Amino acid sequence: MPGEREVADAGSRDGGAVLPLRRPPIRQSTTVRSDLDHVFTTIVRTIGVWWPLQPMSIGGDRARTVTIDEFTGGRVYETWDDGTTAEWGRLAVWEPPSRFVMSWLNTPEPTEVELSFTSLGPALTRVSVEHRGWEHLSEEQLREDCAAPGGYSSGAYSGGWAAALAACVDVIESTHP
Repeated sequence: MPGEREVADAGSRDGGAVLPLRRPPIRQSTTVRSDLDHVFTTIVRTIGVWWPLQPMSIGGDRARTVTIDEFTGGRVYETWDDGTTAEWGRLAVWEPPSRFVMSWLNTPEPTEVELSFTSLGPALTRVSVEHRGWEHLSEEQLREDCAAPGGYSSGAYSGGWAAALAACVDVIESTHP
């Protein structure tokens, strides 16, 4: 891509091969005081409650809720006050209660998000998110604003995922059976 930094591949035999610099995925995780099934189900079925629609939505103040269709190929989308829907992505992998993977269309080029769930005990679960595919974006696109200024390049996506995970923990732990 134009403007992308490149590095020589030290492992190549001729020493002259040039490869684009890899853009690392965003990784965030948190621990929740609740069992695996409850955590997975609550995250999926109450995303419209815990997801911070302001400022992290397509529709801004028109956005009212978020829905995850619970099957491979299902949509992840927000619904606005007038019933309009805006798609965030599609589920590429659906493996309850251990993980789901979705395309992420809220970036200048599609990226991918994986949420995984690991039981650490009878009432303790780790929730991890990996947002990857940044190599598909140009340097300019990586700097484009998202919900916060500066996009991927400034760490705004990383901060956004941290805020989303914190919000879901509050809802999960307040509804723990």
